[in-house]
Amino acid sequence: MKSIRHLGSSYQALAITADDLLEFHAARLLLLVRWCGVAGEIDGLTKLAKLDFFVRYPSFFAEACSALGQPRPPDSEGVESEMVRHHYGPWDRRYYHVLAFLEGTGLLEIVGEGRRRYRFRLTHDGLRTVDQLSHEESFGSLVEQMKHVRTVLGPLSGNSLKNYIYGQFDAEVAQLGLGEVIHERS
Repeated sequence: MKSIRHLGSSYQALAITADDLLEFHAARLLLLVRWCGVAGEIDGLTKLAKLDFFVRYPSFFAEACSALGQPRPPDSEGVESEMVRHHYGPWDRRYYHVLAFLEGTGLLEIVGEGRRRYRFRLTHDGLRTVDQLSHEESFGSLVEQMKHVRTVLGPLSGNSLKNYIYGQFDAEVAQLGLGEVIHERS
C-alpha cells in the first residue's frame, strides 16, 4: 500500500488502483466511524471490522437485511475492497497500518479500554475532514450505504456481528481457511 504523496517518487510499471492507496482506506474508515458509529465513535476493533465488511460487501448486507426483516438497500456495484477470513471473521490486513496513520495524523483517537479493547473516536480535525468527505459526490453512495448499515446493524456488538456473519455466511466466510479472500456469492 502506498501513500498518494509518494507515488511520483518511484517507478510504476502497473496501474495504481484506489485499493492500493493508504488515503482511500483512511477516508473509508473515517467515514465508517462517523456514519456507522455513535457520536463519532465505534467501540471495538471487531465491531469496526464487521461493520466495514457489510459496507464493503453490499450483497451480504442485502442478505442480512432480508434475514432480519429489514428493507433491502438499493443494488450496489459489488465488492468495494476485498477482505480475508481471520480468526474473528472478515478482516483487512491493512487495518493496523491505516489506523496508525489516522492516529498519527490527528484525525482519529484510539483509546485503550482494558486488555485488547479499543474505542475509535474522531478528533475535531477528523470530524472536519469527514464533513468535507461526506459532501464529495464520489463518496455519496458509500455514505448512504454506511447510514443504512448503521440503522440495521449499528446496535449490535462486535461479537454479535461476528457470530451473525459466521452463522449466516458459513460457506463464504466461516469455511474459508485463515487468510483466504472472501468473495461475494455469484
